[in-house]
Amino acid sequence: MSDSLERLYLAVLAARDLDPATSRTARLLQRGPTKTAKKVAEEAIEVAIDAVQGDAEAVIRESADLLYNLTVLWASVNVRPEDVWDEMSRREDLFGIAEKLPKSAMKIAKVAFSVPLRGDQLSRSRGAPSTTAAESGQK
Repeated sequence: MSDSLERLYLAVLAARDLDPATSRTARLLQRGPTKTAKKVAEEAIEVAIDAVQGDAEAVIRESADLLYNLTVLWASVNVRPEDVWDEMSRREDLFGIAEKLPKSAMKIAKVAFSVPLRGDQLSRSRGAPSTTAAESGQK
């Protein structure tokens, strides 16, 4: 799945050089992140409405549109898919794969201090470069 989004992202980047008169992607990129962010919001609303209505086929179609527009938005603000995957990994380490980052800073601190971290996770969570035991001279 992430391979498909990576390919989409690379295609979006390549579209920067296309003619906005013939390329929707080039046109969105030219209009900037404000226009693309509005498209992301519109598509997210459409997905939600179709889900509430129980229309799975429409959810699939609109989800593809949402992912396309989200990928264009990433490109317009210089966010790479791997940046998002890194954040997903960080959250999985703290909260589990099926949990969302808590909104409350107190909840984040509580969870962060209650979850035992491996050495590489500890350095990542503090923003320090990750080092392995071999790199640090430890066994």
